Amino acid sequence: MANRWTHQAGADPYNQFATPRDDKLGKVRDPLLTASRWLKRRSQKEKVFLGSLCGLLALFLMWLVIEDHDNLFIMAELVHFAGIGMLLYKLFSKKNAGGLSLRAQELTALFLGIRLFCSFMMEYDIHTFLDLLTLLATLLVIYMLRFPLRDSYQAAEDSIQSYVVAVPCLLLAFIAKPGTQHKLIFRIMWAVCVYIEAVSVLPQLRMMQKAKVVEKFTAHYVFALGVSRFISCAHWILQIVDGDSFLLQAIGSGIWPAMVLLSEVVQTGILADFCYYYVKSYAEGSGVIHLAAGIV
Repeated sequence: MANRWTHQAGADPYNQFATPRDDKLGKVRDPLLTASRWLKRRSQKEKVFLGSLCGLLALFLMWLVIEDHDNLFIMAELVHFAGIGMLLYKLFSKKNAGGLSLRAQELTALFLGIRLFCSFMMEYDIHTFLDLLTLLATLLVIYMLRFPLRDSYQAAEDSIQSYVVAVPCLLLAFIAKPGTQHKLIFRIMWAVCVYIEAVSVLPQLRMMQKAKVVEKFTAHYVFALGVSRFISCAHWILQIVDGDSFLLQAIGSGIWPAMVLLSEVVQTGILADFCYYYVKSYAEGSGVIHLAAGIV
């Protein structure tokens, strides 16, 4: 009687229970890789359409999931703070400031400082605390760029001076400002911080365009800014969708509410191109962001 453990010639005695399909498991396609290759084959128009569709889907999910849309402002500030955290990680771990714009950080500190001051004078809430944390983190980035890592800071590439951005914002603030009962100086300062925030990232984008290839942590930071701006802009859009009577009345009552909405749209629009190239680079599996000419 043949032994029941006898195996066929050439068979693996330690793999008696393997199935004929086991050797094919290693050939299963990675769904993420398949999706990225599919996206890479799409035309430019198809990619823009898919990006717009994702944006609308994100708005719908926010409207569906987040009951109090004012929480979107808190989310936006947290994402901004997380983005600066990525910069600090880069500066402390890599000991290199290459690709970072000092001018953009100065403008960020300027509008955060003004907003923080106005918050203490006009209204104090959770946003004030988050602004304080973000301002302190931004000041630390500025310190690192100016002192310990100044040799690696590419000053020649950081060509847009802070005053070139800030002065027009100041002039615009005299024309369009809040119509509240607060002192005139506070209303002008609040308008200045809104306008500077809308365009504060321009020096960083210009610097990245000159470099053509964007360093990883800098790219993460700017993408976080784009997400933050999108969430903030989504707040206003969802308020209008919900039929907020106070907001709709305010929009029709003067130039200031319209300028606030326009500033949100400008912020999002300025960063939209970069976010597109960021997502595209990771969808294609390279993780290296190449910026096209004319992004700024």
